[in-house]
Amino acid sequence: MTTDTPARLLQLLSLLQTPREWPGGELADRLGVSRRTVRRDIDRLRELGYPVEASKGADGGYRLVAGKAMPPLLLDDDEAVAIAVGLRAGAGHAVAGVDEASVRALAKLEQVLPARLRHRVTTLQAATTPLTSGDGASIAPETLTVMASAVAGRERLRFAYRAADGSETRRQTEPYRLVSTGLRWYLVAYDIDRDDWRTFRVDRVSEPFATGARFAPRELPTGSAAEYLRRSIQRQQETYGFTVAFAGTAEEAGARLPGWLGTPVDEEGGWCVVRGESGDPVEWLAVRLVMAGCEFVVREPAELVACVRELGGRLSRAGGA
Repeated sequence: MTTDTPARLLQLLSLLQTPREWPGGELADRLGVSRRTVRRDIDRLRELGYPVEASKGADGGYRLVAGKAMPPLLLDDDEAVAIAVGLRAGAGHAVAGVDEASVRALAKLEQVLPARLRHRVTTLQAATTPLTSGDGASIAPETLTVMASAVAGRERLRFAYRAADGSETRRQTEPYRLVSTGLRWYLVAYDIDRDDWRTFRVDRVSEPFATGARFAPRELPTGSAAEYLRRSIQRQQETYGFTVAFAGTAEEAGARLPGWLGTPVDEEGGWCVVRGESGDPVEWLAVRLVMAGCEFVVREPAELVACVRELGGRLSRAGGA
């Protein structure tokens, strides 16, 4: 019999998180208490925010159901290891859809993992190699979790940083947000030594260290970390304008073209035209135009025209023409 009420509640919660209905008598036997005590413990869990549903009947069954809020969950060893490995794999390769919330979850989980489970996670990850797509750089999950913890705790963060030209610097920052673009992770932070906001590619960060010194968050100029990063990337890129004509009406082409390309406008002769700007390599834009599945003619710039011609010749040769 478990006489320690908190321990008994944890044991009861662990049983209820198994997706099944538990008869009151079976719960009483498992816990070594009376059915009346089980009913009282169920009421305590409800007061803590756990939505426990009771069914009518001679034995009276209980099950945990979905509620309006997310209460704390109890995980056994295998579940904790599985979640940690999954979050590490996703975070380490900046997979699309694995955003800051996932990194925060990983930071919280690894903070409370016992040493024996942490060793299992590290061993399993070291023994496996994921097959990933894209050209995003790999990142040590420990780097992300340290940075995420500093963001959440509003602690100043120190780290070594390697710039695009290979130069190494030491930075002391007030971390604001981690932002994922799908291929890379970025840190938006206030650089104390430079007295200004900066963005840092996380794959170029090493030796991150949360100093423990707290700070009051400053107001970001754009109000959104994602918007600040987007503008920062645009400032670093050289953009060029392009004009592409597509066969068909604007409505027909617009249904097949990606939204980022721009809005097509009708022209005479059964064609429509898209005018826009891009900071991506012309080779990338040429391939995306081909993949759109529409007949098109590039009008400008000359570099894109030449790239499309070269790509067309290469594809023709590849097809045996």
